[in-house]
Amino acid sequence: MRQQVTGENTGAGCAAPDFTDALTMLGFESFRPGQREAVETLLEERRLLLVAPTGGGKSLIYQLPAVILCGTTLVISPLVSLMNDQVASLTARGVPATYLASTLDAAEQRRRLDAMAGGEYRLVYLAPERLALPGFRSLLDRIDCPLIAVDEAHCISEWGHDFRPEYMQIGALIAQMAGARVLACTATATPVVRDEIVARLGLDPDTRQIVRGFARPNLSLRVREVNSGRQRHELVDALLAEALAPGAGTAIVYAPTRRATEEEAARLAADGWSTRAYHAGLPGPVRESVQQEFDAGSCQVVVATNAFGMGIDRPDVRAVVHLAPPGSIEAYYQEVGRAGRDGGDSFCLLLTAAGDMPLRRRLIERGSGDGKPPAAEAIQHKWNLFLELMRWAEGGSCRHDAILRYFGDEEETLAGCGRCDVCTEMALGAGDDPEAVSLIVRKALSAVARVNGRFGIQVAANLLRGNEGDERLGWSGLAATPTFGSLAGRSQDWLLKLLRRCVTAGWVDFTGGSRPLVVLTGEGRAVMRGDAPARLVLPPVNEPRKGRTGSAGRLGAGLDGNGTAGRALSAGDAGLDDGARALFEALRRHRLELARAESLPPYVIASDRTLREIARQRPRSVEELLLVHGIGRSRAERYGAGLLAVVSSLARP
Repeated sequence: MRQQVTGENTGAGCAAPDFTDALTMLGFESFRPGQREAVETLLEERRLLLVAPTGGGKSLIYQLPAVILCGTTLVISPLVSLMNDQVASLTARGVPATYLASTLDAAEQRRRLDAMAGGEYRLVYLAPERLALPGFRSLLDRIDCPLIAVDEAHCISEWGHDFRPEYMQIGALIAQMAGARVLACTATATPVVRDEIVARLGLDPDTRQIVRGFARPNLSLRVREVNSGRQRHELVDALLAEALAPGAGTAIVYAPTRRATEEEAARLAADGWSTRAYHAGLPGPVRESVQQEFDAGSCQVVVATNAFGMGIDRPDVRAVVHLAPPGSIEAYYQEVGRAGRDGGDSFCLLLTAAGDMPLRRRLIERGSGDGKPPAAEAIQHKWNLFLELMRWAEGGSCRHDAILRYFGDEEETLAGCGRCDVCTEMALGAGDDPEAVSLIVRKALSAVARVNGRFGIQVAANLLRGNEGDERLGWSGLAATPTFGSLAGRSQDWLLKLLRRCVTAGWVDFTGGSRPLVVLTGEGRAVMRGDAPARLVLPPVNEPRKGRTGSAGRLGAGLDGNGTAGRALSAGDAGLDDGARALFEALRRHRLELARAESLPPYVIASDRTLREIARQRPRSVEELLLVHGIGRSRAERYGAGLLAVVSSLARP
């Protein structure tokens, strides 16, 4: 079908090609899955939040409308390298485009601004800092702008993993240019972050959100715990030898500090790899040189901090190594997403060590380096994000499926990818006997079912161990159940790790606000009854088994029941009927309106998990609302009336 856009921005003297011609002009033969839907939604509904993984083709969603619509499309991005690459590609295809960045000299900036004012460009890429420069906003009043595209939109979220204050100016720009369409796109946004993006940009709560394509089964995800520098070097060398053929393929090695970056780059170079170091402390020309060498393939391995990689689009990155854990699951998945963009097999290795926890804590408390200490709330939030990653690293179930649950992409779960270290270990029979695993898991889930919603994870572990010193087991009657002491031969630490792996697998969740209580999910009940398989690798008894990490054994503090750690790997919308889903979406819209009115992140008002519980339980009074996870007395007093009004408005007849 050939589609033509009519109406505003298609006046005389403006060539407005249809989809087919625009695709050809941009160098594509056809759309990837989901791209046409996104473009049509943006053109017709004028507002869109697109969440798609790194390398998922997000740039086409704004480039194609920019070619079709008349005027100058603004693309706001923090990535100068991406701007440069995309402008060069567009210009080579006959699409007038430019970028504005501080790397340009004053004369060149003036020339480009004059050309922009004259309407000579179809696309102008700019950094968000540009919006604060005197006179620039007045220049925007003189141009015809059909579309504002906000790339890396998660940077506007104070609850995301990469908040950037300069992004807070974009909402005012959108209000100033009210006639323009708006596209916000990101590769890493959980449901809570998506809601905040919509609120901060001043978009309507009903703004369409398209989330797709997070499954990357061609990536072999692996985690290993290391006890020495020598062991770390051996694992890195082995992976590079496995992933990179002589002269073919490239790799990115992420290091936690600038010093570690330079040391590892020197070590790999001494071993014969074509290697360069990259971090924010290097001069701009040096960083640009490294980027160009990597893009050209003359540098096979880049060792870098997280400053490297945004905008990288090499299809043949065959390996991504993390010498230490990054700050969150979002950051991790964004960085490994730079591998295997051609669909070929690629390998991703995350190394953990005993020193990771204190190192990450120091980095979080240090903040952005501007001399201002971060707020205590921000420190705790970032710490919880890191704990979620570490709990994922401990593993036990398919690593891909756990990440998909985290991002709320339930439809793409794979029931085991068959490629990650956990699935491989289970397939090879390297772990425990499947029948023995099933029995142990069912006993653990039985303990959760016994304490369901009454006690926390420690009591469940005490019940399994038969801990007679826990008085709660006595007065609650749990000590008299068959589950008491059913895993008496295991240590408390081992049982806690087992229960946390059940959380990661989506079988156990948390409720109860500041005092998290364990609950069994629908999937967990099916496994407990034997109606679904117990696909799990048990925690090691003494030494970490190959491919495992014990670092998450200290993560009890991360499971805080407030929707941060407990929510992340829950079953999402599973178990919501059609009516409950409709109520959940209505509650999310109400939350966005409150967030905008009070200038708060939506998360502060209520987590997604709290809204799901309200949708399931449909409370009719404040007393019933107080029984919902995450609703304390203060929240009920402040927001209860509005939440109950939404429930009442969609009450079943």
